[in-house]
Amino acid sequence: MPEGRRVLVTGGAGFIGSHLVDSLIESGFVVRVLDDLSTGTENNLNRDAELVCGSILDPGLCDKACDGIEVVFHLAASVSVPASVNNPRESLETNALGTINVFESARGAGVRTVVYSSSSAVYGDSPDLPKSEQMAPSPVSPYAAGKLAGEHIAAAYARSYGMETVSLRYFNVFGPRQRPDSPYAAAIPIFFDRILRGEEVIVYGDGEQTRDFTYVDNVVEANLICLEAKELRGQAVNCACGEQISINELIAEIETVTGRSATIRNEPPRAGDVRFSVADCKLAEALLGFRPRIGWKNGLRLTSAYYST
Repeated sequence: MPEGRRVLVTGGAGFIGSHLVDSLIESGFVVRVLDDLSTGTENNLNRDAELVCGSILDPGLCDKACDGIEVVFHLAASVSVPASVNNPRESLETNALGTINVFESARGAGVRTVVYSSSSAVYGDSPDLPKSEQMAPSPVSPYAAGKLAGEHIAAAYARSYGMETVSLRYFNVFGPRQRPDSPYAAAIPIFFDRILRGEEVIVYGDGEQTRDFTYVDNVVEANLICLEAKELRGQAVNCACGEQISINELIAEIETVTGRSATIRNEPPRAGDVRFSVADCKLAEALLGFRPRIGWKNGLRLTSAYYST
């Protein structure tokens, strides 16, 4: 990859974004980060990155962040399904209006490529598996609706303005720096935290619901591949491992890697949660040449080392 290219990572102080920033800097890119630090932290941020502190809901700040930039990785978002159900306006403003601001600022600055972080949540609760990009999206939460709106924005900017855009549909990303201390935290950091502390683990439903757990390094690699990909044309592409894992299987594997036993309490399923999910990864390989290198079990071992220190 050419060195010295200037890139912007929105949400670059967050969980996934900070790992992407590290990899970009290691590859010789000049990295600017736009982040309001509402969920990310400066402790996550590579010291060689430039931080523009503020919200993607501020169009002027988005203009400033995009100035002189060649490629934008748009990760900043309100990322929780339950939080979106409790506060749909905030979720949709950030994920839809904020995304418009980023794309419009990128267009105004002459940015040619925008890589948009979307979500498998756009598929909804369809019983058809695996989830393929050919399926009609059917969001069941405000979060998913906002992410789907972002995909349409990315596609519209590709078709209307000739920008190279792509939407990566992440499936249940996990790894180091994922916070367990939020009421809307993802399952894996909460499970690690509570099992290591000897606290009760809450499972919503019977635990047989499935997810395609994807280690963060795989997601970073997919983003980096998009830097050099051609003819993206606003396409949405799954970013996952293609393995269907139940919550009960996940907890059992965390018990194995930590050497601790979990005490489980089952609660009723939450509104907006999807029952079964696993990705069809064929388009990612065909369009991007992307194959995940780290499986979910190896990813859990790497993650365990982080939470155990």
